[in-house]
Amino acid sequence: MAGKSKKPKHGKGNKPKHGKGKRSKKKAKGAAEEVNILSPAAMLNAYYICHNASACLFFRGFAWPGSPKKKGKKRK
Repeated sequence: MAGKSKKPKHGKGNKPKHGKGKRSKKKAKGAAEEVNILSPAAMLNAYYICHNASACLFFRGFAWPGSPKKKGKKRK
């Protein structure tokens, strides 16, 4: 056994061992902040994206009950 040097094993099952490094910690989501949909910033946004009152309510999350759902685009 004298004179034999040990070679590092390189095979399919042997992966180099690396440290996991630093992992970012995600903050737990707290209570959602209440948003005023009648604030000046929200009204300016609604002015540009909404065409009528029902569209404004739809974009703010108040859809008419029983309204037809919008279908997605068909893929070719």
